[in-house]
This record gives sequence, C-alpha cells and structure tokens, in this order.
Amino acid sequence: MFIARFLLRRLLQGTLIVFLVSAIIFTLLRVVPGDPVRLMAGGMAPEALIEQIAEDMGLRDPIYQQFGRYVGGIVQGDLGQSFVRPANGASVGGASFDDNTRSERAQVWDLIADTAPMTLQLATVAMIFALTIAVPIGVWGGLKPGKFPDRFALYLSSVFVSLPNFWLGIVLALLVSVKLNLLPAIGYDGFAYTILPALVLAVEIAPFIIRTLTGSVANVMSQNFIDMAVVRGLTRSQIIFRHALKNSAVPLLNLLGVQFSMLLGGVLVIEFIFDYPGLGLLTINAVMQRDFPLIQGIAIVTAAAFVVINIVVDLCATAIDPRLEY
Repeated sequence: MFIARFLLRRLLQGTLIVFLVSAIIFTLLRVVPGDPVRLMAGGMAPEALIEQIAEDMGLRDPIYQQFGRYVGGIVQGDLGQSFVRPANGASVGGASFDDNTRSERAQVWDLIADTAPMTLQLATVAMIFALTIAVPIGVWGGLKPGKFPDRFALYLSSVFVSLPNFWLGIVLALLVSVKLNLLPAIGYDGFAYTILPALVLAVEIAPFIIRTLTGSVANVMSQNFIDMAVVRGLTRSQIIFRHALKNSAVPLLNLLGVQFSMLLGGVLVIEFIFDYPGLGLLTINAVMQRDFPLIQGIAIVTAAAFVVINIVVDLCATAIDPRLEY
C-alpha cells in the first residue's frame, strides 16, 4: 500500500514537472529572435512563401494556442516532426525552397530513439568507470579520517574537479588516439569509441563520489553501533561490509541518481568534442538549426527520465533503510 501511494504521489509530481519544463521551453523558444521557417524553406525562398508556410503550420498563432496543440499531441504520444531534418536521415533539408523532399519530415520520437541508446551507453560506462575509481579511494579515506588516505582522497578529488572536461577530452584524444593510437576518438563505429568520452565524464563525476563516500563512511564509523559491533566480536571486515558500507549507501545512491540524470541530459560538450552521436550532439545541432520540436522533445524526454530515475533511487534507498520516508 505504501509503494502504491508513493508511486502515485511521485508520478503526479513528475507529471507536473514535465508539464512545467515543456511550457517553459516552448515559451522561450518562441520569444527568442529568429524564424525557423526560413531555415525550413531555404535562404532563397520569397517572403510570401515563408509567411504562407508559417501560417499553415500555425506558427503565427498565439503561443497559448500553439502550446495547447502541442500538449494535445504529447498526450497522444506524438512529439511532432522536426523542422529541418527530413525522414531520409540527412541533418538538414535541401537548400532550395522547392525541394520536394522537405515535406517528408523526420519524427522527433524516431530521432530521439536513435540517439538515446548511445547516450545511455555512454552514461553507463562513465558511471562504471567513476565508481571503479572513486569507491575504493572514498572508502579508504573514510576509514582513516585525518590521515594520509583522507588527504589523498581530498587532493585527488580537488585535482579532478579542477580539470575542465573540454580540455581533458582534447588532451586525451590527442594523446591516446592520435599519438599512441590506442583508442579511437572521433565518431562512433563500435564500443571502443565510447571509452575515451566515458573516461572524461568519469573524471568529472568521481570527485563527488569520493567526497560523499569519504564523509559518509567516516560519519558511520564514528557511530555508537560500530563500537557495539566491536564489543560483539565482529571483525573489522564484517563491520565495514555489513554496517559501514550499507549505511553509507543511501547518500551515495542519491548522488548517483542525480549524476546519472545529469549525464543523460548534460553531456553536450563531450559528445560535441568526440562527435559522439548521442542526445547531446543532437541537442546542439537542434539548437543551431532552431529545430523547435526536436529541442522540446529532448527536453521532455530528459525531464521524464530524471523523474523516473529519482523514483527508482528513492525506492532503492527505502529498501536499504526502511526508516526513510518520502
């Protein structure tokens, strides 16, 4: 019964969040300068044709009417069609306003479905790399607060935080790919192309995991029940794995949920540097081309993913510590 109430409440909250995100993005896109219809019709199209296309598409209607139609489409599972991407897969339609292929627009759902698995793969690999780096260092530092392991964790996380991801991405691409020829860097033609961008993202995420684990493990190890566990005759390994790590898992889980959500919606720079065909690169191209439906669709899908991830994280945290209430 608790889970049913929890899911119902969080789904209602999530629906409100997605609605507000879509409303804000929709409004902002229509008040910024520029006319996407000119991109659709081509630079040589006459002004009368541009106005006719805009009228036919309803882009000259009041914003609230346009948004109402858009929400009606979302309810039916339709995110609309791209303004500039034809269904044949090209990034931009023909340059001539009388290009017949321009009428065959790609569905926003299809474009997102093609690129989202790539970003999901990149985010998952990056998270695995980050946990592999951060968990041993964070736990080690938390078990010895104020000593060398704790200072090492602090210094390493400070160095990682100080490295700009765009700079690290360029350096790794030049060193590992160009100079040493160990891994491919640009584009995507197999899993190997995911490793370098994932490593850059892992370096960006790892400091937060290290500091969270160091602090939470140190806090748990200073609690009274740890002293009682020693009195009961538990070994240090049993104390660490049965008590310290378990009780430190909740703040770590919350952090991982936030970081993974950010990875799904915020890897623009890294995907652009490595020309990685994910949601980030798709978003950059959509913004540059003023492709309103595609930008809106990506924002809505990202917001929905953020809501779902947070619901899953809260359920997992409650399973680990039943005392928690959400």
